[in-house]
Amino acid sequence: MEEADDVAGTFATDGALGFDPILFLRALHEAGSQAVVVGQVAGIMHGSMELTGDLDLLWDGTPEQAHALRGALAAAGCTDLPDLGRSQVAYQVASAGGDLCTPALPWGDMDTASCLARAVSARDPEGFTIRYAALDDLIHMRRALGRPKDRRRADELARLRP
Repeated sequence: MEEADDVAGTFATDGALGFDPILFLRALHEAGSQAVVVGQVAGIMHGSMELTGDLDLLWDGTPEQAHALRGALAAAGCTDLPDLGRSQVAYQVASAGGDLCTPALPWGDMDTASCLARAVSARDPEGFTIRYAALDDLIHMRRALGRPKDRRRADELARLRP
């Protein structure tokens, strides 16, 4: 997969072709994973108009959740299971890819562990739940990362606040 650009983001890369995160999101639900969607897919769920080609997830790093995450990855067609002992690792399933991050990954002054508890959820019409970062947490994450695309996306999300 071609790397995302700090300005344009992943949608401008070949890796966005065929991007469809639904299969993996359903597999996460069915495996009992409590992973939270972060990054631009979470932004889209809050109303962002900027597209993406990757699905980034935050999870707690516990052995129980690692087991659930491995099950979801396998169910969604991952043929090369990533090392879930790392604070950030790339993954690829049949129709999506991105990063799996734990709270051990440094996010500046942000406590990402608390984002897991504050996550919001949406129920898909087919009956599975998608957990994603709360709007203020997502804005804070974007600003903590500070790349041009993150600043632009944080500004857009701030304008979407009710």
